[in-house]
Amino acid sequence: MTTDQIILFALFLTVFALLLWGRFRYDLVAFSALMAGVVFGVVPIENAFSGFGHAATLVVALVLVVSAGLVRSGAVFMITRTLVDASRGLGAHIALMGGIGAVLSAFMNNVAALALLMPVDIQTARKAGRAAGLTLMPLSFATILGGMATLIGTPPNIIIAAIRAENLGEPYHMFDFAPVGGLAALAGLIFVAVIGWRLIPQRGAQSDTSDALAEYIAELTIPAESPHIGKRLAELYETADKTDVAILGLIRNGKRQYGRAANTLLRAGDTLVLEATPEALDEFRAAINLDFSDTQAQEAVTAAGEGLEIIEVVVPRNARIVGRAARELGLARWKSTVLMGISRQGRRIFRQVRSTQIEPGDILLLLCPRDHGAEVTQWLGCLPLAERGLAVTAQDKAWLAIGLFGAAVVAASVGLLYLPIALGLVAIAYVLTGILPITQLYDHIEWPVIVLLGSMIPLGAALETSGGTELLAGALVSLTEGMPAWVILTVLMVVTMTLSDVLNNTATTIVAAPVAIQMARTLEVSPDPFLMAVAVAASSAFLTPIGHKNNTLVLGPGGYRFGDYWRMGLPLEVLVVAVSIPAILVFWPL
Repeated sequence: MTTDQIILFALFLTVFALLLWGRFRYDLVAFSALMAGVVFGVVPIENAFSGFGHAATLVVALVLVVSAGLVRSGAVFMITRTLVDASRGLGAHIALMGGIGAVLSAFMNNVAALALLMPVDIQTARKAGRAAGLTLMPLSFATILGGMATLIGTPPNIIIAAIRAENLGEPYHMFDFAPVGGLAALAGLIFVAVIGWRLIPQRGAQSDTSDALAEYIAELTIPAESPHIGKRLAELYETADKTDVAILGLIRNGKRQYGRAANTLLRAGDTLVLEATPEALDEFRAAINLDFSDTQAQEAVTAAGEGLEIIEVVVPRNARIVGRAARELGLARWKSTVLMGISRQGRRIFRQVRSTQIEPGDILLLLCPRDHGAEVTQWLGCLPLAERGLAVTAQDKAWLAIGLFGAAVVAASVGLLYLPIALGLVAIAYVLTGILPITQLYDHIEWPVIVLLGSMIPLGAALETSGGTELLAGALVSLTEGMPAWVILTVLMVVTMTLSDVLNNTATTIVAAPVAIQMARTLEVSPDPFLMAVAVAASSAFLTPIGHKNNTLVLGPGGYRFGDYWRMGLPLEVLVVAVSIPAILVFWPL
């Protein structure tokens, strides 16, 4: 080995060891390794930051932005509230949620897809009276599997497409991964829904994070153009149940109609009195297109053009609003802020929310112009609750968001536009149409992942330039010398899967993909089957909670232990290999 190869292998081994240790965050580890590579002279100075402008890095960032726009527009709520039903059997629920998660993951970041569906799954488990741990791990695995089917579904596919373009002159296209990744995902989903969930250890009811959320007494108004005018209030109960909202009553002409007033015919301007968490309240509002109770203040806030945010504040004894109502204080007039709801230690409120005198200890749910939350909180003399990332769904733009994204996918799929350009145009359109406020644009990019990618790509390129990947490929070829093609591909998949189970799948891909290309060149065969093997294997991190972020996300809410994942994950990985190898040899022959 040359000196450069020794230094690069030492850097990669150090990175892997530090990532396994977990003492330092992965972006700091990767960037430190890049700087060390520059200092030691194995990474040319002119290439040090080339990874930050790499197509793979840009696509990952843009996918996160587009995913946020789809969430904020209510496009995903449209799917989940239509299809999810707590009365279904466990297997059917897992199959349905897993299917939704897989389809969403194919067209958006799989971490974002899980983040969208996890609260729905937890609420459904609570309504059905079962432990959320029975369904969260299958949902996590399903979203990981779904990402295998398309170019943008998971970062490994994006990276491999970019590496192929550099080495072979042309990248993979949107659905090139579907024949292999799609079949593996389908087989995996069937296994998870029929057998896999039965392998999860049952420890009784796990803690449900949604129980800890404050439930507010809130009000929403029927707008003048609402299609629900003339319907009975009872016709809204089904949607309310699906979104976990309790309809307590109705206010008409300033007078509260006690009881649930189930047979009352709805009129424009009627105000629904509700009890719900902030997330459920926003989903219900988006589902049936309701206005906030103070329509004049809502218009003023929206006209500001800065976007909206929802904040939660606690009322101390010395707050200026104690003993007064929001209407008396001029909250809407002076601060363009709407009091959406009040949480009063589980006690019901029998007056209009805006007319209710505030008591010490109340928790207020406020809608205000974006980035004005601290100012409003200070003006009221209240204390902010911990940030929970509450958002306001722009439900009137759901179809526009879907249409713009769909057009970009089609344009990229037929080769009309380069994928990063297509996604960049969608991001611009989302901002210009108000789907995603420009003030929130960069909030949704996972900067640690961007730093990881930008740092590891130059190191991977240096390893390849120095001949390091050729050494690794030669070792694997020597190990499998004389064996049939399917055995060689299986060994490559197993090695890649093993790395991906303990390391970030992005880092694994950056190392494994060049090795796969070099193996193909040594054997004098097409590199495509080897790249496909790496693509599927790098995404198949099912044995541990640290192999993929989705597995980490469900660790706490599901009440899992570190050793729970392999029980369902090990047979799933074996199944993925068994399905993928024949599919690769058929669709991407040597």
